[in-house]
Amino acid sequence: MATITISRQLGSLGNQVAQAAAQRLGYRVIWREVINQAARRAGAPEVALATTDDLGLLGLRPSPKARRAYHKAVRQVMEELADQGNVVIVGRAGQVILQDHPNALHVKIIAPAAVRAERVAQTQGIPLTAARAQVDASDRTRRNYLRRYYHARWDDPELYDLIINTEHLTPGAAAELICLALEKKLRAGKKEIDQQVESSLE
Repeated sequence: MATITISRQLGSLGNQVAQAAAQRLGYRVIWREVINQAARRAGAPEVALATTDDLGLLGLRPSPKARRAYHKAVRQVMEELADQGNVVIVGRAGQVILQDHPNALHVKIIAPAAVRAERVAQTQGIPLTAARAQVDASDRTRRNYLRRYYHARWDDPELYDLIINTEHLTPGAAAELICLALEKKLRAGKKEIDQQVESSLE
């Protein structure tokens, strides 16, 4: 049983890639469920709303106490899901929270800013200038989220096992790469465990 965490940029097709990978593997996709469960546990629904507001449009300012309770609950929920396995967790700093989980593959989905802006403009039917502003705001919010609550750099390549640029890849092709990487990582992990067992018996 394994877990895949997906970090993605706005307009990178990250959600579609997550869905495609989950479908190939027969896994569940977990996204806002994590937020909702954590909010219920922490009794802080306003924090959940604030964390889904990638563009900062709602102007919510939850208390520090509510934020701490919420993030503690997010960690608990995510660790429980990872222990159950067979899940693709999208967003919410899964690459940091589960960085030491033995059966987790951490993936980041990216694309050039210009490409992402064009996709957002086409999807939402908005001017390219407005789409560029959304892309910039989303990147800034996600970068600040990881730095503020987890003291990590969103663009740190060491947080990820695999970084996929979807400029020239379909979600299906990206999902194939993820499945292959997961298979290789799990196989390498099993081999390492077998070697440790053999060494302990010598």
